[in-house]
Parts: sequence; C-alpha cells; structure tokens
Amino acid sequence: MHNNAGFTLVEVLIAMLLLAGGLLGMVGLQATSLGNNQNAYNRSQATEFAYDIADRMRANSLGIATYTAIAPESAVENADCLITTGCSPADMAQTDLAQWNALVTTLPSGQGNIAVAGGVYTITITWDENHDGVADANDPSFQTNFQL
Repeated sequence: MHNNAGFTLVEVLIAMLLLAGGLLGMVGLQATSLGNNQNAYNRSQATEFAYDIADRMRANSLGIATYTAIAPESAVENADCLITTGCSPADMAQTDLAQWNALVTTLPSGQGNIAVAGGVYTITITWDENHDGVADANDPSFQTNFQL
C-alpha cells in the first residue's frame, strides 16, 4: 500500500486542470453568445428603423420629395410639427428625418440614407458591428425598397 502514496493527488490535479479548461471554454462560448446576441439586436433595430421611416414617408406623401432632398443628419426638428397645426408637409418630412436620425444614431456609428430612383425608394442603414470605430464595407447594413 505504501507504493501508491500521492497517486490520488495527481488524479485530483489532472481533474482540476480539465475542469478549469472546460470552464474557460464555457466562458468563451458565453462571450461569443453575448456578442452574437448584440449583433442580432442591432440588426433587429435597423430593420425596425427602416420600416419606421418608410411608414412616415407613406403618411406624408405630400412632402415626399423632402425625404430625399435633405440628408438625415442635417435635418432639423420643427417644434410646430409636434402639435396638430402649423406644420407644412416639408416641415413634417424634415421633423421625421431628424427624429429618425436620432433613432439610427443609437446604433454603433449608425448612419441612415434614403434614395429614390425611378419611383422606388431605397432606405439603407449601416452600423459598426465589428467595433473598429467606423461603419464601412466590412460591417453589415440593412436595406429595404418600397414604392408609393
């Protein structure tokens, strides 16, 4: 019996190393899962924001030209459009763009663009998913098209 002294300590040490490796693997999987969940949330938000401005444009068909004439980041919210009177369709479009831009910029480096070609409106939202500080071609974007 004295020849096997310390053998169980080696077994416990190996078991602890295997357990530590397994726990580190689980931590890595959890971190990856959280990152992917955040990316999915951003994609869901971008989808919601694109459909939001499309609905606003459909509701304000008289001011439709203003949505593509003004860059969303330079649009100014008109206080008269927050009440029921005193707001022209162009002012409402500018207010919609300002409010929409405020939503889009909640995404990491979020940017929104609205273009029209041949009566088809294209809404594009980009954001910085890889967190390199800029929304570029390496990052995803959401794009939707519609006609009035």
